[in-house]
Amino acid sequence: MDDIDKLYRTSDAVGLADHVKAGDVTPAELVEAGVRAIEEMNPRLNAVIHKLYDMAREGAKEVQPGSSPLAGVPFLLKELASSWTGAPLTNSSRFLKDQVAEGDSEISRRLRKAGLLLMGKSNAPENGWAITTEPALYGATVNPWNPAVTAGGSSGGTATAVATGMIPVAEASDGAGSIRVPASCCGVVGLKPSRGRTTLAPFADYWAGCAYFLCNSRTVRDTAAYLDVTGGALPGDPYGIPMPSEPYLRLMQRAPKKLRVGLVTTPPDGGPIDPGIRALVEKVGQTLQAMGHEVEPHEMALDAGPAWKTYTDMTCVETAGMFDFMETVVGRPVTPEDVEPVTWAIIQRGRETKATAHAFRIEQVRQMARSIVQDLEPFDLVLTPTLTQPPRPVGFYDMGLTDLDAYNALWADSVFQFPFNMSGQPAISLPLGEVAGLPAGVQLVGRYGDEAGLLAVSAVLETEMPWSGRRPPTA
Repeated sequence: MDDIDKLYRTSDAVGLADHVKAGDVTPAELVEAGVRAIEEMNPRLNAVIHKLYDMAREGAKEVQPGSSPLAGVPFLLKELASSWTGAPLTNSSRFLKDQVAEGDSEISRRLRKAGLLLMGKSNAPENGWAITTEPALYGATVNPWNPAVTAGGSSGGTATAVATGMIPVAEASDGAGSIRVPASCCGVVGLKPSRGRTTLAPFADYWAGCAYFLCNSRTVRDTAAYLDVTGGALPGDPYGIPMPSEPYLRLMQRAPKKLRVGLVTTPPDGGPIDPGIRALVEKVGQTLQAMGHEVEPHEMALDAGPAWKTYTDMTCVETAGMFDFMETVVGRPVTPEDVEPVTWAIIQRGRETKATAHAFRIEQVRQMARSIVQDLEPFDLVLTPTLTQPPRPVGFYDMGLTDLDAYNALWADSVFQFPFNMSGQPAISLPLGEVAGLPAGVQLVGRYGDEAGLLAVSAVLETEMPWSGRRPPTA
């Protein structure tokens, strides 16, 4: 290829793998193009915090072109939970700053087998508990469209790297919107899969089935391909649904049947919504209607304010438990000086929670999940904003706060996110427009287990309302 850098920065991951399969480029050449892209753009954006170029160079020697739809493609892991032998595993926490993974998580093993090449790890807030990416340990990742505003979180490093072409696809994870929020802020695709669609091994569970791992990408087909190579539960997982008999890459190409679509623009906590974002969601509804689908307004029955309080209090216990375990690894107790103030407040609340209260909250979350699914049961697809407001200024979501409830209240912009972490339904943020000169995502929520249908609708919208021509000025 005459201009491998241009090819690398403008092609999606499936396209690059096709070039590798055809012999147009080698995996090693793509790795070096990725190194140049990261070295050029990352100093301004701080998306990649650990550079693992030599790992990628060694991995490139083992790639079998065409062995998977992503074979030979560089990627990033998020610096949260996922382990890759020999790579840092700090969760962006000072307490864990010296930790290195001694083995692969199951998803990492599948990515390695599929021939993806680990270039580094993307920035994330401490323990992922923020919808921005501004950890004290590594510093802020800024939005590639405007460095004064957040890139979103907790997968902000991933979304920024993907949006700019530093990397074609990268891992993201989602406990309360952390795949979808940065997708909206940075103008990329972010799918939170169904509960049980991917394994969390070696862990059995996070947050009573409310945490999920997948990716951010620039195209729907890249997300489908990533799900193809990482999807599937392990025998004995607490949640698990069978993978389809055909690849998602094939299923997403099938035009969806006539759908009944619920259009939701009223935040379920009664909060405000930016008029431009409301108009964008309505425009997407009109597009679907023009395509022959039945679209009707709907207001969610969930009382999101008390639900958010229950959900966040539930998560504190497992965070405290994680730090209790990591104390045995690090060899000393965690102190307030080791973590950010919000994290310390989470640990303290978790440690002070009675076991019976925690069990009751899990039951409440599961009952609310059932109510959400039943409320939306009449619809094949539900359309909502991803965020109710444009991206906030850097510093707005302040993990330096000591009042945990005041901090969690700042998350109101993402009120349409955590309900679907609870319900287990697949939800995808698509970069279908701009508001105030910044990307704005629209969220599509599908029926449980129906990623194929959700991806098929997303692929049609990608054609009807294309976003490939919109690239951040830093790209």
